[in-house]
Amino acid sequence: MSNTLSNTVSNHEPVIAGFFPDPSICRAGDTYVLVNSSFEYLPGLPVHTSTDLTTWTFAGNALTRVEQIAESGGHPSSGMFAPTIRHHDGRYWIIGTDVNGIPAGRGHFLIHATDPAGPWSDPVHLPEAIGIDPDIAWDEHGTAHVTWCSLDPSQPGIRCAPFDTATGALLAPSRQLWSGTGLAAPEGPHLYRRDGWWYLLLAEGGTERGHTATIARARTLEGSFEANPRNPFLTHRSLTHPVQNVGHADLVELPDGRWAAVHLGVRNRGPSPGFHVNGRETFLVGIDWVQGWPVVDEDRFDVPPADHAFHDRFTAADLHPRWLGAGRFPASFARTGPDGLVLDAGGGRSLLAARATDETWTASTEVSLEDGSCRFLLRIDDRHWYGLTYDGHAVEAVLTIGPVQHTVGRWEPETDTPGTATLGIRVTAPRSLAPGLFSEPDGVELLAGSNGSGGFAHSFGVFDGRYLSTEVAGGFTGRVFGVEAVSGQTRVHAISYQPGDRTPPTP
Repeated sequence: MSNTLSNTVSNHEPVIAGFFPDPSICRAGDTYVLVNSSFEYLPGLPVHTSTDLTTWTFAGNALTRVEQIAESGGHPSSGMFAPTIRHHDGRYWIIGTDVNGIPAGRGHFLIHATDPAGPWSDPVHLPEAIGIDPDIAWDEHGTAHVTWCSLDPSQPGIRCAPFDTATGALLAPSRQLWSGTGLAAPEGPHLYRRDGWWYLLLAEGGTERGHTATIARARTLEGSFEANPRNPFLTHRSLTHPVQNVGHADLVELPDGRWAAVHLGVRNRGPSPGFHVNGRETFLVGIDWVQGWPVVDEDRFDVPPADHAFHDRFTAADLHPRWLGAGRFPASFARTGPDGLVLDAGGGRSLLAARATDETWTASTEVSLEDGSCRFLLRIDDRHWYGLTYDGHAVEAVLTIGPVQHTVGRWEPETDTPGTATLGIRVTAPRSLAPGLFSEPDGVELLAGSNGSGGFAHSFGVFDGRYLSTEVAGGFTGRVFGVEAVSGQTRVHAISYQPGDRTPPTP
């Protein structure tokens, strides 16, 4: 949507909801494949597939083992930044950056697979290209080119160089292509070959309210890039659209010759300046080419709301790909089996979490302890979380907001099975002060009950959700919820998630 267009509210349903930012997309035949950044969470780089662009299936994660990426301890908004996915010569390729490896000079890395579900190869590193947001494109001679946002002060801007996909070595010195329109933070480059032109798409303006997508073109990669006279061609800055922070786009050609784009955006709510809580999400728009430049059609696709409900008893041999660890692979502290899930404390943070995907929802878990303690929590990072800590005897509700941690209550469940409890989190719609005026982005209710009770016997209260938002916590991620083994060993019998006002089944 050009910034010269009206405030008309278009389809504002994400195609992939929740903390799935920085989307990159490619097509092989009738199948679209999309990858998102994952930052400190492991396994990394979630991959989705689709045949219609509007409904997507979680295929798995591209980074699933320590041979591909080292465990890091989960420093907030570290780890895997924006990747690019492409299909070429019968393979899917993902190029990305683990920013934790930059101080060691490891640069970007390249992995490949013949199936989007994996397995994905061990990485080939590009130590001569230091920066973020790499892109890969092939020219008419079959030579691969890497384009990236440089962090090297001696070689600034958006750089590009041909390289060897087998070794990661640059085949020529890098050169600067285009630095954007002058807005802050030109990044997220993607190169496309169309009608005899090389097009270079960028994200500009920062990934907050001023976010945009801009584009330029040149006849050759050695030539001078001319900017689209209608840049930015995609933005919602200064508009009252319900989706904000729009940018970091990637284009894809459909089988019938039409085009589309995916991009990130946020659904902010509550009082000024507005708060987004589920992170940057993936959205879809149509693209028309007018006089050689892309023009956005926000109403082309009718995106149906997705049902994200699940009830996981953890009896399968492998965890569902939705489950994440904060800087650790779940396999290092989690085991599944006929009796459910076992989490072992020690060796780092033993948190098994999933992304929150809806504006209102309820999640619950049934846990049992023989010793030690566990926690069911909703978090943005280690300094911003609300949770329920259980020690086998009583449940305590704890709020952590920056340097302040406060216990708001303690409750002892009545149960015939010592050491067991049901813990719940319910996210509710904001309180309305007047039509269109809300007191907070949402409310977070902390709940507890006795196993087998069929519900929650106790509520610790409803707490302001703005303190678990990116606008308060900072960073690039979104809310996740899950169970953490604080000490000893925790047995998790089930975790349930239901969107909206539905009550999850008793675990």
